[in-house]
Amino acid sequence: MENLDIPIFSKTYELYKIFYGYRSTVSRQDRYTIWQRGETTILDILEGILLASQLSKIEKLPILQNVSLKINFLRIFVRLTKDIKAIDNKKYLRLQEMIDEIGRMLGGWIRSTKER
Repeated sequence: MENLDIPIFSKTYELYKIFYGYRSTVSRQDRYTIWQRGETTILDILEGILLASQLSKIEKLPILQNVSLKINFLRIFVRLTKDIKAIDNKKYLRLQEMIDEIGRMLGGWIRSTKER
């Protein structure tokens, strides 16, 4: 699939792998609540990016806007995991940096879709 080469998909795929790798460091009680929700949200983001890459520009915009909303949810979930001390600051900063980069890439994609 050529769509797997789009940079935002690759970056989100990498984010999931890192997020998944941190799972074992999260306490059991947090792993099956907030952490699971974060993982599911990243998978939803991946799915939305892949779907949008297959659609026409008119169909693409609502999907991209939904992905943007999910990225904002993910930001909250990750911040919450730090605030409840489920992850340390170093892990938080790494995840947040990746989420911010994906958000910027998505913002550019949304702008270019609106301009067409």
